[in-house]
Amino acid sequence: MKYDIVLAGVGGQGGLSVSVVIARAAMAAGLRVKQSEVHGMSQRGGEVLAHLRLGEAEPASPIIPMGAASLILAFEPLEALRYLKWLSPTGTVAASITPIRNIASYPDIGTVLADIRGLPNSILVDAESIGREAGNVRAANIALVGAVSALLPIAPEFLETAIREVFAAKGEKTVALNLRAFSEGRKVRATGR
Repeated sequence: MKYDIVLAGVGGQGGLSVSVVIARAAMAAGLRVKQSEVHGMSQRGGEVLAHLRLGEAEPASPIIPMGAASLILAFEPLEALRYLKWLSPTGTVAASITPIRNIASYPDIGTVLADIRGLPNSILVDAESIGREAGNVRAANIALVGAVSALLPIAPEFLETAIREVFAAKGEKTVALNLRAFSEGRKVRATGR
């Protein structure tokens, strides 16, 4: 078994935290993990890309070959489309619906979302609203993890433990709101939110 994830977003959205949460959970579940560094202008609102490879056997490389990703996890909708060439024909695109208009030529958001909906396997999530309802809009990235958790080869309990570990230094309130966002995100698949 192998499961490859492309994480795509814009600097400041917490893509690195999500990558660490999933990687820790996978290791705790007994999987082997290779992770690329986050590439891009993470401090300046520019595009950010990371690869995360999970498997029963040691992944050969931290870089996912084009056309092989099981999942594109996009914290911003246009970024989901930018990295489609990495997606496997049977892979899934999961994206937040909230645009980060960091370029002057940002396309019409309705068109971007329609393009994502038109893919064979896609999940669109109002992650920002879930994060806000959980207690902080910055928990949107963890809400998105909740929305794709049923696709991951990791039991939810491992993801919850990793969330606790990753956010522990920020205090119990931050841990609790991220766990709420994860839980609410898990409901998305059933409700179509």
